[in-house]
Amino acid sequence: METKIFNKEGKEAGKVALPESVFGVAWNPDLVHEVVVSMQSNARTSAAHTKDRSEVSGGGKKPWRQKGTGRARHGSRRSPIWTGGGVAHGPRSDKDYSKKINKKVRAKAFASTLSKKLSDGEVVFVDSLAIESPKAAEAKNIIKAIAGGAGKEDLATKRKNTALIVLPTRNEATEKSFRNFGNFLVAQVKDINSVDLLTYKYVLVAEPSATIEALEKRVA
Repeated sequence: METKIFNKEGKEAGKVALPESVFGVAWNPDLVHEVVVSMQSNARTSAAHTKDRSEVSGGGKKPWRQKGTGRARHGSRRSPIWTGGGVAHGPRSDKDYSKKINKKVRAKAFASTLSKKLSDGEVVFVDSLAIESPKAAEAKNIIKAIAGGAGKEDLATKRKNTALIVLPTRNEATEKSFRNFGNFLVAQVKDINSVDLLTYKYVLVAEPSATIEALEKRVA
């Protein structure tokens, strides 16, 4: 399995062999869904919190005597039916949303997603995306050139969740150059996951040899 490599000018710069273990895995939507939902649950924080009747202030004294007043009986102002009382069955910050994901399952879902993106023509390989000094204008010109050369015109026009740029190692100048564009995300190959791949339409793989080698290790 081979595919084209483009340079920053959008011209073809050669070809690269793609391993079947990374880009030739059958699409498994059920497995990918399970992993993505689990990862999103693990990233969820329990921020919402309500006080129950044991945590609200007041209520140490019975509001009125049990009988003889003509009113309904009550034992505490902390009751959930009272204004200012505790909340019954409200959200609690101690709730744990985490789910266990087996390492092999996560790796298979990751490879399945990459393979699906490639088969859909949404993975573009670029020989290098290194930028000497942070310049948003240069980054924009590079994307326009690659979009034209690879025949992915919406890569330069799509305004939301356009592309995930995958680098083998960190390049601070490249990160800063794309920082002003909210529709692009620059990440190292060791940090990306199935959620990232599905969030963005395109995946731009820079320095294919080193990046693919790292991907093979991740799915091994």
